[in-house]
Amino acid sequence: MPQLPGDRFSYRKDRAVPAFDDRRPLFLFDGICVLCSSGASFLMRHKADVAFASAQSDLGRELFRHYGMEIDASYLLIADGRAFTKTDGYFRLLSQLTKPWRLLGIFKLIPRPLGDWIYDRVAENRYRWFGKSQYCELLTDEQRASLLDQ
Repeated sequence: MPQLPGDRFSYRKDRAVPAFDDRRPLFLFDGICVLCSSGASFLMRHKADVAFASAQSDLGRELFRHYGMEIDASYLLIADGRAFTKTDGYFRLLSQLTKPWRLLGIFKLIPRPLGDWIYDRVAENRYRWFGKSQYCELLTDEQRASLLDQ
């Protein structure tokens, strides 16, 4: 399910979810997955107007719990008070990048069920295909310092 069910900003009412500045999108990624950490690093290098936290952080764990998701099931993008994942989340992330990266939005022409199916196959195999690393090891010191989990 690309957009997770729930009222807008429902996490604000959940006392277990640490407060965070939700005026800009929040990208929660698997901090031990090489592919996921590399993707977060890419977004940071290309100045995506997004906040970042790892799924393993207190904030990440509680948001995943709030939306009834396992941490290793997917990433989460919290934008405009709602949670997104899979292809819908990626296209929202692309909109935060500068040109030429926004042009990757052309892949939105792929039907969502097919895009989500491809996403699921990669997600299921990401550790085997890309490996694991130490927690956020692939981020620079500056990038690690910018995470909301710090």
